[in-house]
Amino acid sequence: MSIANRCAIIGMGCTKFGERWDTSFNDLIVEAAYEAYADAGIESTDLDAGWIGFTSSSRTGESLAGPLKLDHIAVTHVENACASGMEAIRNACHAVAAGEYKMVLALGVEKLKDSGLAGLPQPGGMHYAHPVLLTQINAPAYYALAATRYFYRYGIDPKKGKEYLAKITVKNHYNGSMHPKAHFQKAVSMETVMSAPIIAWPLGLFDCCPTTDGAAAAIITTPEIAKKYRNDYVLVKSFGLAIGQGMGIVDTDYDWTHWEETEQAAKRAYAGAGVKNPRKEIGMIELHDCFSISELLVYEGLGLCEKGQAGADVDAGTFELKGELPVNPDGGLKSFGHPVGASGVRKVYELYKQLQGKADLPQRQLKNPKLGLAHSQGGHPGAFECIISIVGLPA
Repeated sequence: MSIANRCAIIGMGCTKFGERWDTSFNDLIVEAAYEAYADAGIESTDLDAGWIGFTSSSRTGESLAGPLKLDHIAVTHVENACASGMEAIRNACHAVAAGEYKMVLALGVEKLKDSGLAGLPQPGGMHYAHPVLLTQINAPAYYALAATRYFYRYGIDPKKGKEYLAKITVKNHYNGSMHPKAHFQKAVSMETVMSAPIIAWPLGLFDCCPTTDGAAAAIITTPEIAKKYRNDYVLVKSFGLAIGQGMGIVDTDYDWTHWEETEQAAKRAYAGAGVKNPRKEIGMIELHDCFSISELLVYEGLGLCEKGQAGADVDAGTFELKGELPVNPDGGLKSFGHPVGASGVRKVYELYKQLQGKADLPQRQLKNPKLGLAHSQGGHPGAFECIISIVGLPA
């Protein structure tokens, strides 16, 4: 049974993302949740259940119930790497659609700057024996391998390929420069990106998203109840979830440029929402641009262009704010950073505001956006999970 139009988002909140040294993990939860309560016009006592997404396998739902003083309602902690926030929304929506609860909270949060880590938390207990695991703690190295393989496979001159990636970065930083909640609010030039220090060739400093603190929250209910709260509620149309077996990291024939998890998740999301031509029917996309090459390959994985042809659309400005299909209109992970559990919910927050015509600045507001697609991808090439959600306004 399709989930289409069986769940509605009536309120959302999002903290300022960045180096929130003066703010605790619990403070971020409260900040995001209370903005969502106010936006929805509800109190915490109206909630039947809650889901919280963040990267820690030893914590329970008390992580949400404690700071929000939720009184013995059902609260669940979910985790799915970089898709943990989207997993919270997915679980919350399925529970509402099943009739188990009427009003729920889905929240994603992460406090990375205080962790002392230079990157994301890494999983333990990996059981594969393969030299490529030497780069397990170096995500840029994995994505750099995808970039160089992409250039080679499609006969792209490396200098030109790096220009494609730089244009994606410039686009996202320009979009983020206008968003008051982004970690980085400064546009960058092609020259700055192209001449930046190399992290793992061809990825330079500006091709990589920062680690960040932040939280975002959504209030989810049924469409029937939503009508009592507001006219511009946002309907959930579909989800697509695909998890790989992780065998790409031991497969010497692994195709670094073809990410099956994204393609399978997209097929399921499109089928659930009745989308036949995503490039024409989707009005805006928030995708997982942890590295610039990730965004380029996700264009193709989502079926927005033919494989090997994404660079032509980058040159044409197809995915820019005023282009045919705006991608990451809020600046994406490049500008917001990547508080792992929060990123998926933050993407939906941007779609929600754009659909309502309530982007914080007029120059950011898209004209009559259609459906919005949020894409969250976790892991690394060879071992991905991917969750895609499509949302839209009621007819």
